[in-house]
Amino acid sequence: MSTAIAPPECPAAQADAPPREPHSRRALFRMAAAAAAVAGIIPGRARAQGIRKPPATKPVHGYPVLPNETPVAPVEWATDTSRLLRRITYGITDADVAAARKYGFRGFMERQLDHTHIDDSAVDAFVAAKYPLLSQTTTDLFSATESTVTAQLQQATLYRAAFSNRQLYERMVEFWSDHFNISISKVSYLKIVDDRDVIRRNALTTFRQLLYASAKSGAMMAYLDQNQSRSGAPNQNYAREIMELHTLGVDGGYTQADVAELSRVFTGWTIAGRGDFSFNPAIHDWGAKTVLGVRIPAGSVSLGAAGLKEGELMLDTLLAHPSTASFISTKMLRWFLTYDPTPQQVSAVAAIYTSTGGNIKSMIRAVLDSAWLVSAPMKLKRPFHLVASSMRTTTPTLTNVTALNNQLFTTGQSLFVWDTPDGYPDKVEYWAGNILPRWNFGAFYAALAAGETIVDVAPFMVGNTADLTVSVIDKRLFGGEIAPALRTSLAAYLKAGTYNAARVRETLALAIGSNSFQWY
Repeated sequence: MSTAIAPPECPAAQADAPPREPHSRRALFRMAAAAAAVAGIIPGRARAQGIRKPPATKPVHGYPVLPNETPVAPVEWATDTSRLLRRITYGITDADVAAARKYGFRGFMERQLDHTHIDDSAVDAFVAAKYPLLSQTTTDLFSATESTVTAQLQQATLYRAAFSNRQLYERMVEFWSDHFNISISKVSYLKIVDDRDVIRRNALTTFRQLLYASAKSGAMMAYLDQNQSRSGAPNQNYAREIMELHTLGVDGGYTQADVAELSRVFTGWTIAGRGDFSFNPAIHDWGAKTVLGVRIPAGSVSLGAAGLKEGELMLDTLLAHPSTASFISTKMLRWFLTYDPTPQQVSAVAAIYTSTGGNIKSMIRAVLDSAWLVSAPMKLKRPFHLVASSMRTTTPTLTNVTALNNQLFTTGQSLFVWDTPDGYPDKVEYWAGNILPRWNFGAFYAALAAGETIVDVAPFMVGNTADLTVSVIDKRLFGGEIAPALRTSLAAYLKAGTYNAARVRETLALAIGSNSFQWY
């Protein structure tokens, strides 16, 4: 986009206005003001606030945004199917709407849960051709540069989220990537292996499979310093985080003594070669231990690899603990349904966790209850979600996603670089502050008319009238459920100037920056 956007009521927006200034920081800010005027992007008392990379220690994320307000969903999102589409996809497409109508609420969900039977060959082919590192072994990956490793994993993840037909699966990949967070800046190429063999392989299996795979992940070992832990000098990082963040939760009923004892249990769990998991009996603490009331008798190095069973016993103990059922259920409810699930909702999903042995698909079915969905408040898209949904709903022509991946840095959510093991926050208070970067992204994205990513506005100009263009925007970006006020404002903006491709691009930018498009 080569010109700034002015609000409809501004004289500069009229057809006989003088040429507008070229892009600058001031112009971008004026475009942001237009977005606010046209689309009402600022909900409640939200404040513009940039998102910075977190410090090395756990930060406090209590930004004073949307205090004492509940983001009530608009009346246009009236059906359970409409809500389902928003929760389990990164953006509603015509194909999604058609499939949901054909199969109904339950049928569409079940098709998404049965992800291995969904044809995703086109996406797989693109990823394989553009990002070959993702399929390589640790030996092959060892020689790759860190920048190449990071770029390929980030870009492939963004591409898959935007264009995969397995949308619910990709949403769960993001969920578990945060739950078992690993910063790629510390482990480099091992994160590629973890993403492929831990997260993606098990995203819709069982929590037991996930936890076991994560516990034996070379990336997790390196990230939480488990590979440095040995008898006589146990490192407590992994023992603490597996209880606080992976299973029981911070208030899950364990003590510091449990952390210390569990760290002794995990001595010997390490990595070998180029980063593959290994159990080393020679550095394992063979003394007696007690963790969470479970007593492990003393052994000897002569038991060899059998000492691995001590750690696996504790994994099973953590998996069976009622605090784990509640903790995982609460996080999943927050991810798909509401920031503040009720005790009754948590208990209901936790019961499914317990009765099914942590079957992830069964838990998702419980969370995505039709009645709960219809009454659930809106959730704010995190920057990754916003960028992916913009791509998914506009279907750009692209040869690479380098520039769009860079926008994740600009908007505050570069993938796999969150330093602390808690993962990117799933809290409206954290993300609602980065309003100006969201506006700027909309302007940047809608202006892509050449290069590796091209947003074609020709499909939005069928009929060559403002009202028809807004109807296409409604269908493509909002699933046919655009708010009447936004429809009126976008049409007014289009009609206030010369109808052409540039004006349509500006209107598309306003739609992406609108309040309605920020929520799901």
